[in-house]
Amino acid sequence: MTSPPSPASGAEGRPSPPPAVPSPPSPREPSSLLTTTAAMDSTLLAQPARVASVRIDGAHNTRRSFLAALSVLHATRDIGHYLAETDLFQSLHARLESSAAPTANPGDVDLVFTARERSRFFLKTATEVGNSEGTASATGRIRNVFGGAETFEANIAFGTKTRRSFHAALSAPLTSDLATRGELSVFALDRDNTAYMSATEALRGARAVLRRGAPTTRTGQHELGYEAVLRHIGALAPTASLSVRAAAGPSTKSALFHAWTRDTRDHAILGTRGARTALRHELAGLGGGAAFYKAEAELHVARRLAPGLLLSLGARAGALHALSADPARAPTLSDRFQLGGPTSVRMFRANSLGPRDSGDALGGELFWAAGASVLAHVPRKPHWPLKLHAFVNAGQLAARRPGEPLRAAVQGALAQPSVSAGVGLVYVFDPVRVELSVGVPLAARASDGTRKGVQVGMGLEFL
Repeated sequence: MTSPPSPASGAEGRPSPPPAVPSPPSPREPSSLLTTTAAMDSTLLAQPARVASVRIDGAHNTRRSFLAALSVLHATRDIGHYLAETDLFQSLHARLESSAAPTANPGDVDLVFTARERSRFFLKTATEVGNSEGTASATGRIRNVFGGAETFEANIAFGTKTRRSFHAALSAPLTSDLATRGELSVFALDRDNTAYMSATEALRGARAVLRRGAPTTRTGQHELGYEAVLRHIGALAPTASLSVRAAAGPSTKSALFHAWTRDTRDHAILGTRGARTALRHELAGLGGGAAFYKAEAELHVARRLAPGLLLSLGARAGALHALSADPARAPTLSDRFQLGGPTSVRMFRANSLGPRDSGDALGGELFWAAGASVLAHVPRKPHWPLKLHAFVNAGQLAARRPGEPLRAAVQGALAQPSVSAGVGLVYVFDPVRVELSVGVPLAARASDGTRKGVQVGMGLEFL
């Protein structure tokens, strides 16, 4: 693939210096991917030169128009970086050659990349543990579907709580800097909620998302999307409460959503500095179904107190506001928040905080949770993935009565927090965190599902 002649950076009307092909790769580019010719023709580097063309050899499955766009729209010294960012190539080798183009001027050079493409097909089976659930899954992926760095991926999984799930997505870069991607996906899952609610839940839906940036960059990652979902609460147990029976059956959600995430921590579990911030809000009710506005915020801060002693502070909060007085468009059990369990407020059973009806957790419209954790090395074993752990958690989940002012509802949720404290062990199985905690609830409401003694938690994000 050859792009049109383009001057390298330099003053207009003057020969520009040779392109900085051998410059070190950027932090986002794997140093092992892009290499340069160690011994280039010294005559090509000893005099001012103009890049007459950029050629990419070996990209047999990639569209020429896609490669041309990357070559033309970016400075010569950045082309290798963006080629690496596509994740299409197993290796890239750059070299300079005297230009053989008929229109080339004396001293013009060609920048040539020799590429070795990655395999287009990938298949993996796995057993995974996360968010207090174990799953067995199979994943298939096709890379570079249409020759423009598109990816199609499908996953099917069977788990202990999410009994069955399926997800298929097609994503593609939408801008020449590869920082914005579009994704179309369909999904289905059947979830067993009988541990805290006498029913199961089935979801079938489709989603369209625009995604810009990455969580670890200075501006973070933004996601803007639309989601249409058909939900069904069924398979009621004989002991199901009247509230669950009233919510049983199908419901729909048609919603726009936006999410922003930024993570500057040096490690998700054993972080010594940085913070993770996440915001998400959703507007549902477009074209029918449940009508509401829902917002969530999350903050995690990591600090090192002393060598081998780490502090982690976390906080989460959310609010749900109904937008219609029509009972048929009210938020359902599927839309409300749930709180409690080893990954949120420890020493309480999963989703056991907040309003209940005959033992069934009904969720709430307001929640908050906060926690402080201290991690320490096992004495004389700092290299072990096993760490000592001490924690304090607090939080509450509340329902908002019809017509109740938001300020009064927030004050009520803050007035009576559920609190717990304890110690334990943390095993770092990156990126999964496994906890064995021993603790007690220090304050609880009569309806809360407390858990004294030992509690085990597994997941990716803990409070």
